[in-house]
Formats: sequence, structure tokens, C-alpha cells
Amino acid sequence: MADSLCSSRAIETFTAADLVSLREELTRSGLDSRHAAELIAAFLSVRGYGVSSQAVGNAAARIESNRCTLKSMQEELEKVALVM
Repeated sequence: MADSLCSSRAIETFTAADLVSLREELTRSGLDSRHAAELIAAFLSVRGYGVSSQAVGNAAARIESNRCTLKSMQEELEKVALVM
């Protein structure tokens, strides 16, 4: 049963190009945390995922604190993306 729960929660591994594009938007535009969270939510929404606004806000802060490495971004996106 645990395996089926995990597989239903799995999200895609985003392409490096998508993550780089998101990282550039986050760093180039100098967004505050709220706007960064909105950008991340939009990134996921376009790809068919839902998000919790509180969870995505926390993820935005963690992504900023991890210097936006692609690995940390993928990990944070996996934590907050809700499969629809």
C-alpha cells in the first residue's frame, strides 16, 4: 500500500532548461518572497500541478536560501507540487 501511495504522489523530474528558466526569473527580477512564491505556483500550475499557498511560500524561502541550485529547486518543487 505504501508503494501505491508513493507512486500516486510522484511528480515529474523537470528539465534542466525549465529549472534554469525558473531560476533566472527568480534571481533576475529581484522578487520578494510573496512574488517568488506566486512565480513558483504559476510554474507548477502551467504543468498541471496544484500547490498549497503556505507550502509554496516556504519552498520559495528555502530555494532562495539554497542559492537556487537545480537540485534544491527540484527537491522543493517535489515537496509542494500536488498531483491533480
